[in-house]
Amino acid sequence: MTILQRACLVAFTVSLALPAAAVGPSPTPESGVASQEITGNILIKKKLTKPSVTAPVSVYQRGAAVELGKDTAEDPLAYERSRVVVYLEGPMPAEAAPVRQAAVTMQQQNRRFTPDLLVIPAGSAVSFPNLDPIFHNIFSLSKPKTFDLGSYNKGETRSVTFTKPGVVYVYCHLHPNMEATIVVTPNRYFARVDPSGQFHIPNVPPGQYTVVAWHKAAGFFRKTIDIAPGHNGSVDFFIPIGDDPQPKVAMKSMDGMEGR
Repeated sequence: MTILQRACLVAFTVSLALPAAAVGPSPTPESGVASQEITGNILIKKKLTKPSVTAPVSVYQRGAAVELGKDTAEDPLAYERSRVVVYLEGPMPAEAAPVRQAAVTMQQQNRRFTPDLLVIPAGSAVSFPNLDPIFHNIFSLSKPKTFDLGSYNKGETRSVTFTKPGVVYVYCHLHPNMEATIVVTPNRYFARVDPSGQFHIPNVPPGQYTVVAWHKAAGFFRKTIDIAPGHNGSVDFFIPIGDDPQPKVAMKSMDGMEGR
C-alpha cells in the first residue's frame, strides 16, 4: 500500500468516527420567541350589582305562564369578579392575528337571557332563539348597535351582526325584567375574568396597548402596558377605583365603547 493510499484510508476512518452535522433549515428569528401573554387579577371588595326587582307575573305576562328563572347561589364577590371583561385597545401590529368573527347564541328561556353577558369581537353575529312558549321582542337602543327584532314565538330565532366595538344593552319589550349585555371588542384579544379574579389573554404580539377592564356597575378602567418580544405582561385592577391604593387611572369610556 502506498503512502497516498494509507493517507486516504486514515482520512476515511476518521470521517466515520466523527458525528454527522445536523441537517435542517436555519432557525428564523421568530422560531425562538415564545408567545407573549397578559395576565392579571381583579380585586373587588364589595358588592357592586344592584338587586333586580321583578314585577309579579300578572303585570306583564303574555301568553302561557312561564316560571321565572332563578339565580344560582354563589359567593357575591366571586359573582362580581366574573362579571368583569378585559380587552386590549390600541393599534395592532402587522403580525397580530386577524379577528375571527364568532357566531354565538343568547337564548331566551324562563323569561331570561342565557347567558346574560357575552363578549365577542366586532363583526360577529349573535342569534336570539326563543325557547319559551310565549312571545319575546328583543331590542336595543345602544349607540354601537340599535335594533328591534319584533315579536316571535317559541322555536323561532333571529340574528344580529355587531360591526362596531362598544357595549350593547339588550332588553325585551314584553318582559321588563329581561336584560342582557353584549360587549363587542375591537379585536380578538379579550378575556372574561374567572370567579377568583384572574384573567389571561394569550398570544399577544409585541407592542404598547391599553388594557381595559369593564364592569357593568363600575364602568371602564384603563392601564397602559408594553409587551416586549418574548416577555409576558401583568396588570391588576382594583374595582371600584376608590379601593385602589395606586394612583387613579380610571377614565370615561372612549372609542365608542359607551353603552346606552
